[in-house]
Amino acid sequence: MFAITGSRGLYKAPVTKCLLFIPSAVALLLTVVLPQYQSLFLNNLQTVRQDYQVWRLMSGRLICLDLKDTFCSCLLIYNFRIFEKRYGSRKFASFLFGTWLLSALVDILLAEALYHVFHLEVEILPSGPLGPVFALFVPFYCSIPRLQVTQVLGQFSITNKSLVYIVGLQLLTSSPLMWIICLSGLVSGVLYHSNLFRVQNLLFIPRWMARSFSYLLQPLFLGVEPVPDSALGMGATLDIQRQQQMDLLDQQILLSQFTQMRRNRHQQGGLINWNRFFPSIRHRGRNRNPLAQPQQPAQPAQPAQPNPSDRSPVSEEQVAMLMEMGFSRLDALEALRVSNNDLNMATNFLLQH
Repeated sequence: MFAITGSRGLYKAPVTKCLLFIPSAVALLLTVVLPQYQSLFLNNLQTVRQDYQVWRLMSGRLICLDLKDTFCSCLLIYNFRIFEKRYGSRKFASFLFGTWLLSALVDILLAEALYHVFHLEVEILPSGPLGPVFALFVPFYCSIPRLQVTQVLGQFSITNKSLVYIVGLQLLTSSPLMWIICLSGLVSGVLYHSNLFRVQNLLFIPRWMARSFSYLLQPLFLGVEPVPDSALGMGATLDIQRQQQMDLLDQQILLSQFTQMRRNRHQQGGLINWNRFFPSIRHRGRNRNPLAQPQQPAQPAQPAQPNPSDRSPVSEEQVAMLMEMGFSRLDALEALRVSNNDLNMATNFLLQH
């Protein structure tokens, strides 16, 4: 949707699907049908301090009462599904749970600091799970490589991460006090991502709980593997359509070969010579129409010559970027060799498998 940071849709992302559907449905229900119950989900810090209604620390951080905040947070959560595909549902849920608790604590500390330093009393903060949403920007900034897409006016670069930051800025400016939620979310994200004070060992989802929720929610949020050619927009001319079809076929063949070779490597061990199993199909004249070409007389068989493009060196910079995302050097080298040093395609291969 925004960047090519993983497979399309919500396949293998049940936690993300749950976060998208359930809070959005409840927010719509509270806004349209049951507005009299919105007070139960207010993030009211004054009632927590004065009336000791500690339960509001939980209810006030569950549902967004502003539909604009709901829409922006859903867009960001959908884009951040890459981390569930990469870390697994349990670790992704542990990150959300840990930053949710830490951001609640940081909210109270920031509100008290504003009151004692600037005599500014903060009573009601924006409601909803916004702290973990802002916390996800920390691993997004640290782990996802920045790839330039285009330039505006020849000076301003548009990358694969620009639209995500724009949506985050829109969410930040939706309320005058949203900066407190943003700051607490970023602080909690840094604490959890860097594992300061060993917070990852203290705030996590137990294995038995993750297994129980998997048995209960998997029938409801089980995703179907997307069809690669279902969302492909074909060009207007025949040549463009043929080239796009060949590009899609190229990616499908490389993906299937990459999957099979990784399976064989895990079973047999050792390195794999990818070029020995299949050649590069980008140099097979993919735009040629066989009906329009005259038939050539049969040529005597000649020994196969190695293709120089198959031995193109792998960029160490791209290998380092993939290793920063958490992949091993061996997997990064194999993915880049298969994808002909295409970083986006190599990232997709590694994230999907």
